[in-house]
Amino acid sequence: MSDKERLVIFDTTLRDGEQSPGATMNQEEKLRIAKALERMRVDVIEAGFAIASPGDFASVKAVAEAVKDCRICSLARAADADIDRAAEALKGANAARIHTFIATSPIHMKHKLRMEPESVVERAVAAVKRARNLVDDVEFSCEDAGRSELDFLCRIIEAAIDAGARTINIPDTVGYALPHQFGETITQLIARIPNSDKAVFSVHCHNDLGLAVANSEAAVLAGARQVECTINGLGERAGNASLEELVMAIATRHDAFPVYTNIKTEEIVPCSRLVSTITGFPVQPNKAIVGANAFAHEAGIHQDGVLKHRETYEIMRAEQVGWNANRMVLGKHSGRAAFADRLDSLGVQFETKEALNNAFARFKELADKKHEIFDEDLQALVSDTYRASDMRVKLVDLSVSSVMGETPEAEISLSVDDKEHSAKAKGSGPVDATFKAIEEIVNSGTNLLLYSVNAITSGTDSQGEVTVRLEKGGSVVNGSGADTDIVIASAKAYLDALNLILSDYSKAHPQSDGV
Repeated sequence: MSDKERLVIFDTTLRDGEQSPGATMNQEEKLRIAKALERMRVDVIEAGFAIASPGDFASVKAVAEAVKDCRICSLARAADADIDRAAEALKGANAARIHTFIATSPIHMKHKLRMEPESVVERAVAAVKRARNLVDDVEFSCEDAGRSELDFLCRIIEAAIDAGARTINIPDTVGYALPHQFGETITQLIARIPNSDKAVFSVHCHNDLGLAVANSEAAVLAGARQVECTINGLGERAGNASLEELVMAIATRHDAFPVYTNIKTEEIVPCSRLVSTITGFPVQPNKAIVGANAFAHEAGIHQDGVLKHRETYEIMRAEQVGWNANRMVLGKHSGRAAFADRLDSLGVQFETKEALNNAFARFKELADKKHEIFDEDLQALVSDTYRASDMRVKLVDLSVSSVMGETPEAEISLSVDDKEHSAKAKGSGPVDATFKAIEEIVNSGTNLLLYSVNAITSGTDSQGEVTVRLEKGGSVVNGSGADTDIVIASAKAYLDALNLILSDYSKAHPQSDGV
């Protein structure tokens, strides 16, 4: 690697990824993902937007205190209150970064900021200086840089570097750029800005045209040495550049890229599955690197070639990114110590003995239904355990009648604020009947936006993981539930989403556009 430079991997799953509609995560879930990113050796974790809400502040603070081997970052608008709040949240970090930004495109400055370019430069400089007085590491972003004028970008970036910014981020905020154009922009900025050698140039690309990874790669070839990305490409609208795709492109095409990363690639698939389980966003089967079909071969000629010599049709090994790294881990005869040890290796640690006991009891129930327990099952079980401890509405009992030629009927019992209620309802199918029976009791007034089912592992005894997306009053939440019985998993997912709605956990970020 002596002739290559290190590419900084900046993961924003916990910040930009969480801005996907319905992808809100609680503090425990963010900590689990942060620890997985730490195991993957991500360089920078953007833990959140500290001023967005008390919950965001607490999550940034918790991640900063728990993660020791990554630099922890908080986003902040170019405003004193944002920067001070970010610095406060990051006090416990081994290495802290404040990431401040302001819009630089004509359309944003005129219609959103309603500021003249000169005032934007002044605001940016003041923000960087304030942040630099609070932490040693400051990143400055030009929001909507992809549609900004090159001369103005040169001017504001030079001023930001003079003010103390040591990372300069060029975001394609609306996913408008094309690879050759975006690469040329990075080339021009580095060449034209007199003090560009004093900062690392970074990119943050959105996927509205399906070009986020391609644009990021073009920027790297043009001299960018930090890329901002997310696990599974999670993010606002069509998402962000996918960490796994970018990292594996560099690892696989080392002949083409003048850089390397420190990423432990064997942790990619486990981290992908964890993020999918927590957010309720399933990974499409044909998704590069982490999709279920990413290393599957059906065509006879492909199968024949792979059997004779793997490299005929595979450009990387499945094990290299974490596929099949951990087969069966536990079974019905496994004890509490083995259970706790396996969870610890997955980065899961319960704060109380009671919480561990509850999770172990759920594990035993699952082991009675399912002979082989995989890591994916354990991650889903842990998510269920965390959620169950904080629910106002809980599933007590469910009975469904579904007979060919007859209308399905569900009878359900729920505990609502510790009082038990029962109801019956008919529906077009057993899941529809179950949801209607729940609403007979709760009468939530929500709209069902999405219902999807995904098998956690292979086999007919696999747990089904159900995702339910609900909307009420403009708030959108995702709920998820897992069980070997799909109807029960569906009820769990619906109740998970309902509890989020009832707790008003969903929040609106003050930064509506995102960088």
